[in-house]
Amino acid sequence: MLSTSKTTDRPLSRPATAAQLRHASRNLPRYTSYPTALAFQPGEGAAAPVDWFAATRAEDTISAYVHVPFCRRLCWYCGCNTTVAHEYDRIDTFQQVLEREIDLLARALGPHAGVAHLHFGGGSPNALSPEHFLNLADRLYDRLGLRADAEIAVELDPALLSDAFVDALGEAGVTRASLGVQTFDPIVQEKVNRIQPYDRVAASAERLRAQGVRGLNFDLMYGLPAQNPENVAESVELALTLKPDRIAVFGYAHVPWMKKHQVMIQDADLADVAGRWAQAEAADQALVAGGYVRIGLDHYARPEDPLAIAAAEGRLRRNFQGYTDDPAPVLVPVGPSSIGQFREGFVQNAVATDTWGRAVLKGELPLARKLPLSAEDRLRAAIIERLMCDLAVDVGAVCQAHGVNPGALDASVAALAEAESDGLCRIDGRRIEIPEGGRRLMRVVAAAFDERLPVAQNRHAKAV
Repeated sequence: MLSTSKTTDRPLSRPATAAQLRHASRNLPRYTSYPTALAFQPGEGAAAPVDWFAATRAEDTISAYVHVPFCRRLCWYCGCNTTVAHEYDRIDTFQQVLEREIDLLARALGPHAGVAHLHFGGGSPNALSPEHFLNLADRLYDRLGLRADAEIAVELDPALLSDAFVDALGEAGVTRASLGVQTFDPIVQEKVNRIQPYDRVAASAERLRAQGVRGLNFDLMYGLPAQNPENVAESVELALTLKPDRIAVFGYAHVPWMKKHQVMIQDADLADVAGRWAQAEAADQALVAGGYVRIGLDHYARPEDPLAIAAAEGRLRRNFQGYTDDPAPVLVPVGPSSIGQFREGFVQNAVATDTWGRAVLKGELPLARKLPLSAEDRLRAAIIERLMCDLAVDVGAVCQAHGVNPGALDASVAALAEAESDGLCRIDGRRIEIPEGGRRLMRVVAAAFDERLPVAQNRHAKAV
């Protein structure tokens, strides 16, 4: 692996205060939605809100998320809904059912202005064969109606990315690719069962750009076994040599009681909360020194990237894929476990691939869970989203915009007194601002407006 040889040039990381570490130890949602998916309720069969699909409006652009629940290897840190397919026949069958689901969705949706954003996630979409990926893309474009200016994004495992699959991405018109880099440190890679040398990632990035993929994202992680501030910073610096447009830095969530394969990761190899903070700080310092702009909680982008521009203009949004500049009011779920969002509320497809497939083959949308949104849900969601995106919100103004008394959520504002005294936020009347020093703990501030949080705090990862 290349060495950056920048250790002595790195800015000194700021150690966390005792108050910051206390808040960082809380178990909190990432607020990619409000209410979070833990609040969804069973809604199968006739009770499923299929009428929400028909309620799209002719002027609406829509987004679609396609979940491919397969990988060719199991990474021990993984928290995604995926499985290793040892025989391709299983993926072949999945592909056929997925195309049937797309046909069902096309019939269920009402009038709309076409798909403006299409995201393939997983799992690893490049677990599909190049031919199957092209067939899937063609079916989606044809049946759901792809706009000429649509962003088409795909998540990729760079270690298993073939030239033929990259060619298929180019033929499909993919505009953005996200490479799951996580770390370049070979010791850490071995401890999480994800070996992918720097040269392999560099070659993948070069091939993708040569095929016309305009946007390149990297996912990096901290909190993995054997990570420390030095090797986290070195991974960031190596990533910067490949000039990605966006970089996300996620903290590893160690939840072996939910993800059984994580027992392969030894607790003794994991940093405590102070160590995790130092790793996150090291990544942040290296990215800012490299010219990247902070976006929300954990994203970074080049200043000219559309995400950075959206953030500067107050147009940043947050959804189940993280941060986005996509304003579409409808997110259509495709594939097992995929989550959809409509004006009326949230839906989720059946998580188990077999259950999902049986519903589709019966001619039914494979919806398993739902959550109709109340007026208060919408109000709290708007406040939480602005905090997570803009690091500021006028609570009274948002209340008025939602037709309620400006003081309706004064109790939630008052609940931030301790956070304010600890420097996580500033409060002026009903206006809340998160200073730069509180950015990493913005989930703590957002949680003051989460009335459902006490029900299931142990289901969430640490705030840092």
